[in-house]
Amino acid sequence: MTAGFTIATVDYARDHARVHAVREVVFVQGQQVPVELERDALDPLCFHVLAVDADGQALGTARLTPDRRIGRMAVLDAHRGRGIGEAMLAALVAEARRRQWPEVSMHAQLHALPFYARAGFVPSGPSFVEAGIDHREMRRRLPGSSPIEDAMGAAAVLVALAGHARRDLGVYSRAMDPGLLDRMDVLEALRRFAVSGGERRVRVLLQDAATPQRNGAPLLPLAQRLPSVFAFREVRDPVDARYPSAYAFNDTGGACFRPLGHRFDGEGGVDDAPLARRLQLDFDRIWERSRPCTEYRTL
Repeated sequence: MTAGFTIATVDYARDHARVHAVREVVFVQGQQVPVELERDALDPLCFHVLAVDADGQALGTARLTPDRRIGRMAVLDAHRGRGIGEAMLAALVAEARRRQWPEVSMHAQLHALPFYARAGFVPSGPSFVEAGIDHREMRRRLPGSSPIEDAMGAAAVLVALAGHARRDLGVYSRAMDPGLLDRMDVLEALRRFAVSGGERRVRVLLQDAATPQRNGAPLLPLAQRLPSVFAFREVRDPVDARYPSAYAFNDTGGACFRPLGHRFDGEGGVDDAPLARRLQLDFDRIWERSRPCTEYRTL
């Protein structure tokens, strides 16, 4: 029992009525999905979970399909905001790991992309319409890094890195990555990490410290409000200044690597410890020989 609910594995043959009672309210009544699309032939073959309260009342449901896809994530309106969706998603990812699947994917409604990004899923491919609703595919390697195709994908990984970090987050950037480190979802994820309590550290290593300050980068006011968490340094070695890539890592095995720092494509995920360790070792060496950006401090 977590926060007043339990995530339970259910037998579809026995509990299908409870599963569909939730899905009909959320999808058929709430989103006007035709009932013939909401139910399909995969249901009897899927791994299903139910979120139930202390009285056994169903609050939410989700499934894992044989083709390694998470779907039918549904939480009743009155019970949203309690962490039920996060708990069901974690249970399905854990089951995919137990089955030793290399990857799990989903068709995510566009409004839900930030929710799945926080759980380590990365957008893939163009958006599309399914059951009259805009979707985009999202993927998560188990373990490993997923391909990053665009700014939304890079932002999704950074949001996940901040959400999964315990105490330490590192970012190597050419000039504070316009189009990425100035996005509201990324800034909010960094803010949540910084104020979540305990000892926290965000280190940002730059090749060019003057341009973000001149352009009023939105990350700077946030960092100036939280000077005990954020630290900035600028590379001094000419070899470091010619390094073409950009990356980020956290202290729980998450990483994001973009081979060309002026582009957003690359790879990343919350479960790639070898990549995270390698990036942190490189980062720490450069950090030690770089200069603190004292000009960023508030007067």
